[in-house]
Amino acid sequence: MPSPAQQPPTDAPHVPVLLRPLLAGVAPVRGAWVDGTFGAGGYARGLLEAGADKVIGIDRDPSVFEMAAAWAGVYGDRLELVEGTFSELDEIARGIVQGPVDGVVLDLGVSSMQLDQAERGFSFLREGPLDMRMGRDGASAADLVNEASEADLADILYHYGEERQARRIARAIVRARAEAPFETTTGLAEVIARQLPHPKPGQSNPATRSFQALRIAVNDEFGQLALGLEAAERALAPGGQLAVVTFHSLEDRVVKRFLQAASSEGGGGSRYAPERAAHEPRFKLTPKKAIAPDEAELAENPRARSARLRIAKRTAAAPERLDRAALGLPAPALKEARW
Repeated sequence: MPSPAQQPPTDAPHVPVLLRPLLAGVAPVRGAWVDGTFGAGGYARGLLEAGADKVIGIDRDPSVFEMAAAWAGVYGDRLELVEGTFSELDEIARGIVQGPVDGVVLDLGVSSMQLDQAERGFSFLREGPLDMRMGRDGASAADLVNEASEADLADILYHYGEERQARRIARAIVRARAEAPFETTTGLAEVIARQLPHPKPGQSNPATRSFQALRIAVNDEFGQLALGLEAAERALAPGGQLAVVTFHSLEDRVVKRFLQAASSEGGGGSRYAPERAAHEPRFKLTPKKAIAPDEAELAENPRARSARLRIAKRTAAAPERLDRAALGLPAPALKEARW
């Protein structure tokens, strides 16, 4: 087994966000781990170099495994790659290691690698088909913007993108698609931009929030997150560790509430809220608050600025299913999509 390390191999495609504090927070790394969002493989490689006996890398995007082919063989059977979603990570892991795992890592959101591929349709900066699917199945962003009702579009833009002009943008999308369906990223971005003030120097592109919202809806990211957190809880052995990296406040809110509820012993209560029945906590927060990137990491990677890392250790308590509303899921994620 290799000696523990705080860095991935020097030939890694990139250093993922918050890798150093993640490895420090879960040390010593050992046993079987699941990287539920394999991507470019940075977390998986870091875990293997730090001492994990085996890492199961899961991703719904099959293209990431093609890119990993150049280096994955170095780790032999210590690295196993599986196409799938992290909402089913417990079933995938059980079929490979025949038991619980020692750790789960989830890196939420879209990767810079996907943003840089114009043909994937994630970025408004590059001409490409309006797709945004992380996998190969399901409706695309073009299907959504061309078929969803104006009310559903407005809800998605407002709740997933926190776009204050959601109604105005949705109305413009419906008006434009009546003349010709949307097919490209730049075509949609132009319609969105015309509904908003021209950005001042240093401000983000006007389409940023809307594209984020559509990507979240297309990939059911909040539904997957809720299921993935529960799957991680079921998969982890007592003492196993869960590490989740988020990139915007909506995601972090869900992870925070999940871990707060799962680490609570009940009790408490006040004249404003009823006392909760005492029960054994299912996780222990390690540490209690989220970890943000330090100045050194921000200098290396400015994209890390909004990232937050939360780590928790599994107890022996039986897993539970939480009320979705209690997790703080945005409103569209609490109802069945109608488009």
